[in-house]
Amino acid sequence: MREPAYLLLIWLGVTSALAFVLFGWDKLMAKTHRRRIPEAALLGCALLGGSAGAALGMAVFHHKTRKPPFPALVPLALLAHTALLAWAALCP
Repeated sequence: MREPAYLLLIWLGVTSALAFVLFGWDKLMAKTHRRRIPEAALLGCALLGGSAGAALGMAVFHHKTRKPPFPALVPLALLAHTALLAWAALCP
């Protein structure tokens, strides 16, 4: 794998970990009726590289699974990030 692919993989991993934590934290705040994380921040983190963590957070915490546009945008972002990583790894 080339250096750009490694850097992209690191970026996707870090933002995915952040997205997972944000989804978990937001779910906890929802349960305890406290200040929530804005939906724009959750979606922004997912779209900027954290789609894998967001998808995992949605599944593990059962959070934002039916709230539009999360069920549509998170899988599309995951597909786009996977394609981008494959392109970075395979293209010369």
